Amino acid sequence: MYHKEQLQKELFALQDLKYRDFHSKLLPGVDKETIIGIRTPVLRKFAKEFSKRKEAEEFLQDLPHQYYEENNLHMMIITGIKDYDKCLEEIKKFVPYINNWATCDLPLPKCFGKHKEELLPQIREWIASDHTYTIRYGLGTLMSLYLDEDFKPEYLELAASVRSEEYYVNMMIAWYFATALAKQWEATVPYIEQRKLPQWVHRKTIQKAVESYRITSEQKTYLKSFRREEK
Repeated sequence: MYHKEQLQKELFALQDLKYRDFHSKLLPGVDKETIIGIRTPVLRKFAKEFSKRKEAEEFLQDLPHQYYEENNLHMMIITGIKDYDKCLEEIKKFVPYINNWATCDLPLPKCFGKHKEELLPQIREWIASDHTYTIRYGLGTLMSLYLDEDFKPEYLELAASVRSEEYYVNMMIAWYFATALAKQWEATVPYIEQRKLPQWVHRKTIQKAVESYRITSEQKTYLKSFRREEK
């Protein structure tokens, strides 16, 4: 049987206070008191073992969680679910509770890659949300799964259509377009040339693309010419 206090006791046994002090600085907006301080490989190993226990299913239903690591543990468990319908159901249930970029950006479920066509309507729904990390999760999924052989130019339009005042949404749009420039240059570069993105996102996209090893030096020089402010 699942006991929250017992699980938390097990998690605190894995605590690394130095890591907690370091990692909490990367999570502005997350109360430091809710961060235990567990290194990702250590938590991932714990998640692999915990997911085999009977109480794991009860843990997934016990929302919201108290600690940052409980959220990461939750995401790690559900991304390991192999049945697509079950996995998607659990992801949909959990995404509204995400309150930071690190939990949001954990690796996607492997089963998503085998159901790309079915997943698209859900991605559109996530991106249309008004919740910061739901939008970010949708954009991250679009970036991870649909910029290679499954790419369609309309996906660029979907990402470009997002308008938000939220830093973590705009940063993900920039990350998406910088990755798209690396993988789908011809289709993507008009968004820079024609300044189709909000000004901050435009500049951040160029910055991230210029820092990328996947963009050629000629492409970087060309992108830099679009850094100046529009007159």
